[in-house]
Amino acid sequence: MGELKTLAHFFKALGEENRLRILEALKEGELSVGELVSRLELSQPLVSHHLRELKLAGLVTSRKEGPYVFYRLKSSRVFELFRLAQSLREDT
Repeated sequence: MGELKTLAHFFKALGEENRLRILEALKEGELSVGELVSRLELSQPLVSHHLRELKLAGLVTSRKEGPYVFYRLKSSRVFELFRLAQSLREDT
């Protein structure tokens, strides 16, 4: 993928409210898919879909432990981007 295409994919992954909610939940630490389903009150297939997109964008990582898959933020620096976006929004 070209650099701009990769960046577009990254921002596309951030352009969905439920994905942002997942990232916010993972801010507290590693969570299983089931824990995310309970916290966010979303269906398991929907949470799994969004986690797959976040993983493809390089925003989360996962590990399997028995039948469970746990996700965590790859970097908390994504929240710096959130703060910048909020600041830009307030400037307009």
